[in-house]
Amino acid sequence: MKRRVFVGGMFAGLAAPRPARPKSGDIPMRTLGRTGQKLTIIGQGGARMGMAPFGEMKAVVRRAYDLGINYFDMARSYANSLAEDVYGAVIPEFRKEVFLTSKSLQRTRGGAERELEISLRTMKTDYLDLWQIHMVSRMQEVEQIFAPGGAIEAFEAAKKAGKCRFIGYTGCRDPEVHVEMLKHAGRFDTCLMPLHIGDTCFSDSPKMSFEQTALPAAVERGLGIFGIKTFANAFLLRQFSIGDCLRYSLSLPITSTPLGACTIGQIEDDVRIAQSFKPITPEEKKALLARVTSGAWDTVRGPALEYWKVR
Repeated sequence: MKRRVFVGGMFAGLAAPRPARPKSGDIPMRTLGRTGQKLTIIGQGGARMGMAPFGEMKAVVRRAYDLGINYFDMARSYANSLAEDVYGAVIPEFRKEVFLTSKSLQRTRGGAERELEISLRTMKTDYLDLWQIHMVSRMQEVEQIFAPGGAIEAFEAAKKAGKCRFIGYTGCRDPEVHVEMLKHAGRFDTCLMPLHIGDTCFSDSPKMSFEQTALPAAVERGLGIFGIKTFANAFLLRQFSIGDCLRYSLSLPITSTPLGACTIGQIEDDVRIAQSFKPITPEEKKALLARVTSGAWDTVRGPALEYWKVR
């Protein structure tokens, strides 16, 4: 689902004036774990780049940079492996000024090495700031990654060779898999996980919550943490505002959240909210969670919302 499409469609006929365009810069920044890198609290994400024409996505990426965003998230698999082409068409102009990432779904050394070369060539750069083992979902994958000939060998070799500055991993299906990956935390610089208003209400078990299970474990080990699915693929926008969602996620101990803006208007809205960010109070957090658990909106909690989690 395209982020905010249904919201925009509902009010397409109203002549409400658009807010003033946000000024460039002034987006708060945070340090990424022990890397020392300072990133804007929101980034431009690549996961939805197949939802708009190539030229329009180029303009969104350029606008994100012009507004001061310095974190650009990507994965080789996004948009059927075409999203990296968008970055390759825009980012080389300001490559040294941004933090560029990509990810690989490959679980073997050879497969990951081949994907890295394609990513570098496609995005027209000779290094990534961060390369991540993508979508680690099951315990068997953890075993494969760290087995002889597993993907971790490619990642550590790439870091040693200067083809990436930092390495990390991602996953959105099972918090317990994150905890297992964090047994190897000394080999990683970052991790990425879903963190949003509805995460803690998936079930009665805290083990199914990334906020209650994986996040504290990552914080304890000093990794840089990225939060994703801030809007739960737009489903949370049925009951919460964009500001509610961003303030909730950014009030957690994370560095940044990449957002899948597909239009200039979306990226400008995101930047405007980020520029005025203030952490939510405990009372505000309690009120937001009460709206999730009130029973009136079954689609903002549990499997109906977080269909990506292991069940």
